[in-house]
Amino acid sequence: MCYNGVGDNMRLRNVRGANEKIEDSSYMILDYLEYRGHFQSLFANNHPIHIEIGMGKGSFIIEKARRNPDINFIGIEKYDSVIVRALDKLGKESIPNLRFIRMDAEHIDDVFWKEIDTIYLNFSDPWPKNRHENRRLSSIHFLQKYDSLFAERKRIVMKTDNRHLFEFSLVSMVEYGYSIVDVCLDIYAEDLKDNVPTEYETKFHNLGFPIYMVEVIKNK
Repeated sequence: MCYNGVGDNMRLRNVRGANEKIEDSSYMILDYLEYRGHFQSLFANNHPIHIEIGMGKGSFIIEKARRNPDINFIGIEKYDSVIVRALDKLGKESIPNLRFIRMDAEHIDDVFWKEIDTIYLNFSDPWPKNRHENRRLSSIHFLQKYDSLFAERKRIVMKTDNRHLFEFSLVSMVEYGYSIVDVCLDIYAEDLKDNVPTEYETKFHNLGFPIYMVEVIKNK
């Protein structure tokens, strides 16, 4: 199986003109380090900011931005070859509350400072080997990084088809002080309202895999 972050052939295959397309797009925040602590100024409003770490080809965050014009969305992705697929989806469409950042999630705490309302972790790489535990985006290592990102209440929404990663994430988040607001063992069996699918979600759901979801919050 393939997951957001690694594994997809498109992440390994060079896309001709990718760098130029990224640098020329108004959706890209190329100088993102300059906005640390005041990303709202980039959007010229004080709306909440939601980020998706590992946005893949962008289907989720693009649709979320379309449906929620009163929320600002920033998609984060490491690979040029994937970001250009998101830009291709947008074409000439204008969505003023949507931006992308090309970066490695390991440095996420260098980019934002007390300004994020919600983090989405969708179909992240499960890093199945124990020695790679700290690379999982729901590990204590990353939860500690996220602390300084949030404006006030900390909120994370995660979806995956990987049961091991899901179970690991539940334990990790609860041990770190998060409270479970909602949990689904198969969002399609439970008919989760207002669900926006990712590319991988659609693929794995069509193959018959259950899609797990958890929403957690932490007030301190």
